[in-house]
Amino acid sequence: MAIPTGSGTEVLKRASVHGNSNAWTSVITGVANHIYTVLSITWAEEAGNAEGIGLRVDISAAGSNQVVLMNNGTPLPAYGSFVWNDKIVLTGTDKLEAYSSAGNVDIYVSYIDQDWS
Repeated sequence: MAIPTGSGTEVLKRASVHGNSNAWTSVITGVANHIYTVLSITWAEEAGNAEGIGLRVDISAAGSNQVVLMNNGTPLPAYGSFVWNDKIVLTGTDKLEAYSSAGNVDIYVSYIDQDWS
């Protein structure tokens, strides 16, 4: 992606996954000429069972260039929550994927979408 020089938009957005169970799930799937700044990610366990959670970025949605930011065995206690507050920048077609092990986990993401298309 070239360095933006023209006008564009910058919008606060959110994404969510309800009841994720034992899967890596795409939370943000990037689009060309966009820059995404992830502000926070929250996992909340709803089934009363301890879970494992994780976070990774699939660079350019290639499926083979995944950067693990948080191992998928990070503990989430029963009825507990975990907040990731470190900022993450995604560009172009990068894909943000979150994980939760067997159970019922909600995932909520707040981010800024800069559109330079």
